[in-house]
Amino acid sequence: MAKKKAQGRQVIHLECTTCRESGIPGVSRYVTQKNKKNTAARMELNKYCRYERKVTTHKETK
Repeated sequence: MAKKKAQGRQVIHLECTTCRESGIPGVSRYVTQKNKKNTAARMELNKYCRYERKVTTHKETK
Protein backbone atom coordinates (compact mmCIF):
# COMPACT_ATOMS: atom_id res chain seq x y z
CA MET A 1 0.00 0.00 0.00
CA ALA A 2 1.07 3.54 -0.70
CA LYS A 3 1.60 6.00 2.12
CA LYS A 4 -0.84 8.84 2.70
CA LYS A 5 0.38 12.33 1.96
CA ALA A 6 1.18 14.58 4.91
CA GLN A 7 -1.76 16.81 5.66
CA GLY A 8 0.35 19.70 6.93
CA ARG A 9 1.46 20.69 3.40
CA GLN A 10 -0.96 22.87 1.43
CA VAL A 11 -0.97 24.59 -1.95
CA ILE A 12 -0.76 28.40 -1.74
CA HIS A 13 -0.86 31.23 -4.28
CA LEU A 14 1.61 34.12 -4.28
CA GLU A 15 0.53 37.41 -5.86
CA CYS A 16 2.60 40.48 -6.82
CA THR A 17 1.95 43.39 -4.45
CA THR A 18 2.97 46.20 -6.80
CA CYS A 19 0.78 44.96 -9.67
CA ARG A 20 -2.24 45.09 -7.37
CA GLU A 21 -1.55 48.69 -6.31
CA SER A 22 -0.68 50.04 -9.78
CA GLY A 23 -3.02 50.20 -12.74
CA ILE A 24 -1.02 47.73 -14.84
CA PRO A 25 -3.34 45.17 -16.48
CA GLY A 26 -2.58 41.64 -15.25
CA VAL A 27 -1.20 40.38 -11.97
CA SER A 28 1.80 38.09 -11.58
CA ARG A 29 0.91 34.90 -9.66
CA TYR A 30 2.93 31.87 -8.56
CA VAL A 31 1.76 28.56 -7.08
CA THR A 32 3.82 26.79 -4.41
CA GLN A 33 3.42 24.70 -1.26
CA LYS A 34 4.09 25.35 2.40
CA ASN A 35 3.83 23.43 5.64
CA LYS A 36 1.08 25.06 7.74
CA LYS A 37 2.46 23.55 10.96
CA ASN A 38 5.93 25.11 10.59
CA THR A 39 4.98 28.43 8.96
CA ALA A 40 1.56 29.62 10.12
CA ALA A 41 2.12 33.23 9.02
CA ARG A 42 1.59 34.38 5.44
CA MET A 43 4.61 33.98 3.18
CA GLU A 44 6.40 36.79 1.37
CA LEU A 45 8.93 35.96 -1.32
CA ASN A 46 10.84 38.00 -3.87
CA LYS A 47 9.89 36.66 -7.30
CA TYR A 48 10.12 37.90 -10.89
CA CYS A 49 7.07 39.83 -12.13
CA ARG A 50 6.75 39.48 -15.90
CA TYR A 51 4.39 42.46 -16.16
CA GLU A 52 6.83 44.88 -14.51
CA ARG A 53 9.93 43.02 -15.77
CA LYS A 54 11.69 43.09 -12.40
CA VAL A 55 11.89 41.25 -9.09
CA THR A 56 9.13 42.29 -6.67
CA THR A 57 7.59 41.12 -3.41
CA HIS A 58 4.90 38.46 -3.78
CA LYS A 59 2.54 37.82 -0.85
CA GLU A 60 0.35 34.83 -0.08
CA THR A 61 -3.34 35.30 -0.94
CA LYS A 62 -6.35 33.67 0.68
